[in-house]
Amino acid sequence: MNLDKAKKRIAKQVKKGFDGYPMLTFAYFGATADCATEVEVSFLADATTEPQMQKFSSGSDVREDETIQSVLVKIIERAEPKTVSEVAGVTIR
Repeated sequence: MNLDKAKKRIAKQVKKGFDGYPMLTFAYFGATADCATEVEVSFLADATTEPQMQKFSSGSDVREDETIQSVLVKIIERAEPKTVSEVAGVTIR
């Protein structure tokens, strides 16, 4: 899938806002605020369960990695969440 198309599809889902559970959350991490080298995907079935987490890493910025962004779109499609959220910015680790 094209990088721009994947980013637009993710952004469209995030813009919908909270609509209940199940919920997917994307959080980006990196050494600097300019480059996210890791994305953490959290799946929450409901408010009382522990989140299921999966991490994806790259040597470069994961937000510009076509493969990782395409995988995130596929996760959204398969999980069928009511809510998709994204932590703003890059958390420095």
